[in-house]
Amino acid sequence: MTHAPGTIRDSIICYLSTLGTAATVGEIHNAVARQIGDVAASSVRSYLNLNTPDVFGRTGRGCYYLKLNGAAPARTATFKAAFGVGRAQFYHADCFEWLANRAPTSIHAVVTDPPYGLVEYSAEEQRKLAEGRGGVWRIPPSFDGHKRAPLPRFTVLDGDDLKALHSFFVRLGALLMRVAVPGANILVASNPLLSHIVVSAMTESGLETRGSIIRLVTTMRGGDRPKNAHRDFPDVSVIPRSMWEPWVMLRRPLDGRAQDNLRAWKTGGFRRPSSDRPFGDVIKSGPTPKTERALAPHPSLKPQAFLRQVVRAVLPLGDGVILDPFAGSGSTLAAANALGHDSIGIENDARYVRVAERAVPELSSLTTINPIASKLENTCPVERGGASAKGGTRVAAKVRNGHMA
Repeated sequence: MTHAPGTIRDSIICYLSTLGTAATVGEIHNAVARQIGDVAASSVRSYLNLNTPDVFGRTGRGCYYLKLNGAAPARTATFKAAFGVGRAQFYHADCFEWLANRAPTSIHAVVTDPPYGLVEYSAEEQRKLAEGRGGVWRIPPSFDGHKRAPLPRFTVLDGDDLKALHSFFVRLGALLMRVAVPGANILVASNPLLSHIVVSAMTESGLETRGSIIRLVTTMRGGDRPKNAHRDFPDVSVIPRSMWEPWVMLRRPLDGRAQDNLRAWKTGGFRRPSSDRPFGDVIKSGPTPKTERALAPHPSLKPQAFLRQVVRAVLPLGDGVILDPFAGSGSTLAAANALGHDSIGIENDARYVRVAERAVPELSSLTTINPIASKLENTCPVERGGASAKGGTRVAAKVRNGHMA
């Protein structure tokens, strides 16, 4: 295939600029091929060699980074876990920096809930939230005697915010594409207003879209009458009340057929709840119970009843490392611990790292979960073969009547 002059150059620069770190010739070649089609590896290698050191720099043999305005080479960082609980390792770090220094093809699944509004976890907006002032966060009123958790107002994002959001997920996709093994499932919690941006951005890196998991849960988002005109339009909702939460499903492309990938990498599908029932993409859920919120106070905390199902499902053979690059208070790691899986969490906010250190062992050891779990399509026997938070051994358990027995 013949490419127009400059096409290979532009593709290389685009990839390294998005990645923000060094990459091997093989990784660069694969990225270029995904963007522009078949291209000889020798053409990529030649372009890199001919333009070093003016455009590119080397961090090692066959490993290049993009020089932007005289930027220093991407440094190789060594990260020390802030704490470990059971089979979980928790890091206080910027996830992009951590991912840039992680060994390639070393993560078997990703389950995460990113700050997909980006601004809601800034210091200013977190201060407003703590003071009950709102800002980006909507503070719902009490309803039926129950206080509702705050929700981000994603309708306030302007055009520049949405562009930043797209760039954020393009880079995340590129880094996850690098560290994930072939066939790795990548589940990203999103929002009906923004999930299309997440999918579009992350597939630019070469990840495949695989649909969505629908978490059926009624929230206080939407359903409001026109602001300052509710009496004039009492029968109108500006947008529908949100009754579902999309979890975008992506996958690093398989290495060969599904069965080949399963044998080579232990990935390439979803674990079935039982031999006679496949994993379903609609999961009935409920708001996170007050008991779990008390253990792990985080505005985006997801319930263990839901997380334990998806965490179990993303490792089709029950083996591998699960990553949560936006770990918050550690609920994904707690679910992995409860099921006996290895997991890694990364959190940039020191406040939530401290919360997670207390919360992960407590959430991991919960045996009473949301009663709706007994009605779930994907509820099934759960193996707990790993070490418990206190180092003991857990036995097999089933969800019965809302309890892990």
